[in-house]
Amino acid sequence: MAIQGRTTEKILAYRVLRYTPNLVRDEWVNIGVLVFDPATGERRLRLIEEPEEYARVRRLHPKADEELLRALRDDLENRFATATELFGGNGTRAENGNSGARNVGQASEDWMRLLAKWDETLSNALQLAPQKGVQAEDLDAEMERLYADHVAPERGAARVGAAGSRGAMRSYCAQVFKQARVWERLEKGVRAEEFTFPGDPMRIDYAYRRNGTRGFVQTLSVTRAPGEVKSLAYTVERVRGKIAASEFTAVTDVHLLADNERHQFVRETLRDAGAEAVPLEGLAVWTAKMRPLIQ
Repeated sequence: MAIQGRTTEKILAYRVLRYTPNLVRDEWVNIGVLVFDPATGERRLRLIEEPEEYARVRRLHPKADEELLRALRDDLENRFATATELFGGNGTRAENGNSGARNVGQASEDWMRLLAKWDETLSNALQLAPQKGVQAEDLDAEMERLYADHVAPERGAARVGAAGSRGAMRSYCAQVFKQARVWERLEKGVRAEEFTFPGDPMRIDYAYRRNGTRGFVQTLSVTRAPGEVKSLAYTVERVRGKIAASEFTAVTDVHLLADNERHQFVRETLRDAGAEAVPLEGLAVWTAKMRPLIQ
């Protein structure tokens, strides 16, 4: 129960990432959102990845550099990684003898310096929109809300568990994992190139460890992109070549029906790859079963 007069909301900042292929015309399209807590350095980044999102960019900019856009997330994540000089393990700079307030102020200053450097070094076609502030309780939920408001193609409201994009599916997965209190034990956005080849753009949504086994969870929109199951099956094979003790779960947007040819294709491909299929609406049950095992 919330105590009257108190709030768990934090002051967050966000910047929308814009793609501007022609600076002279000054026409851009929003392609991502960066949300962060200036006090700690904790951040969330989401960029376009769905086929319909890239199609929208091409409609607005027919000569868009799609290769640049697909490589952008890795580039930005690498920039985060090299910023460890600015932030300590908990997101604030460790300075002996200084108060917590000093550390918070320093972290905020470091963020401003980092983003100012990005403004100077990002490609001319990529720009960070002016920073804005927002109050929110949950960084992940706020990132999803801002992405839906500023970037995602507009569509009618859908019920929870209805067929949708992988982004919407991940948002639901995050809710389930947080309610089960396993969210902090999961790795997010694991690069597939760790197991395949350098330059592989695929990201595995979640990873975990249990009793010497490394597990992976990937959302799969059977309704929108059933062909992605082939990429997932290939990745499963490559991972198993490097990690014998591994297991895979594909979270599908719909139940895989026996009398549906598309569903049969997905189910058989997952089975041959050795991956378990779990429908989105059954994720809570799967999570409850796995919760005591995930380390």
